[in-house]
Amino acid sequence: MKRLLFIGDVVGKAGCEFLAEKLSGIKHDNNIDITIVNGENSAQGNGITHASADMLIRAGADIITTGNHAFRRKEAMDIFEEEYMVRPANYPEGGCVGSGYRILDMGAYSVAVINLMGTALMEPLDNPFTKIDEILEDIDTPNIFVDFHAEATSEKKAMGHYLTSRVSGVFGTHTHVQTADECILGGHTAYITDVGMVGPEHSCLGVEVEPVINMFRFRMPVRFLEASGKCIICGTITQFDEKSGKSHKMERIFIR
Repeated sequence: MKRLLFIGDVVGKAGCEFLAEKLSGIKHDNNIDITIVNGENSAQGNGITHASADMLIRAGADIITTGNHAFRRKEAMDIFEEEYMVRPANYPEGGCVGSGYRILDMGAYSVAVINLMGTALMEPLDNPFTKIDEILEDIDTPNIFVDFHAEATSEKKAMGHYLTSRVSGVFGTHTHVQTADECILGGHTAYITDVGMVGPEHSCLGVEVEPVINMFRFRMPVRFLEASGKCIICGTITQFDEKSGKSHKMERIFIR
C-alpha cells in the first residue's frame, strides 16, 4: 500500500510559507509516498511564478497542478515545460504550452497525475469528460489521480461517478472550501468534492474580507488583496494499492 497526499489550492506568499513550514512534518507523520499540490494561486495576486513554484517544490511537492489561473503570469509561461508542472488538459491543443498530465516514475510502480478544468460557470474549454476518455487510452499505469478544477459541485460529482473504477482518485479543487464528502466510489476510486485551500483562515478564500463584501454589496470593481493572519492547510491522504490502482481509504486533513 502507498499513501498519496493531495494539498488544496495554495494562496499567495502566506500559503507558500505556511506549507513550507509544515509539509515535511505532515509527510513524515503520515508516511507519505507522493505529494501533489495545487499551486495555481501560489503567486501574490494569483497565478504561479517561478518563485512560488520553487517554494512548493522545495517544500516537498512532487507534482504541481493548476487551474483557471494557470497562465495568469505571462513571464512564467515556460514553467509549464517542467516535468513537475501540470495544466488543465482540456485547454485547446495547438497553441497551449505544457502538458495536461504527467507520469511519476516511482521505480517499482508509476503514478499518472491528470489535471482537468470544469466548464460549468467557468471558461468554455474543451469538454473535460471527452478529454479524460482520450487521455485514459494513452495511460498504461493503474495508478491514476485527477485534479478536477471546477466551480459546480454537480459537475465535480458527475466526474467522480464517471471515473469510478477507472481512476484511483478524483480530487475537486477551485472553490477553496473543504467539503466533508470524502469516500471511496465503487470500492475503487477516492473522491472529494473540494480539497480546500492553504492560506489565511480569516479571509474570503484567502483574500481580505472587506473588498469581497463590498463587491457583493455594491457590485463595483474592487482590488482583491491577500489576507494576513494565521493560516490553515487543507488536504487529503489516500491509501492505494499500487499494483491494482484501487484506493482503500481516504481521509481529510485540516491543520491550523
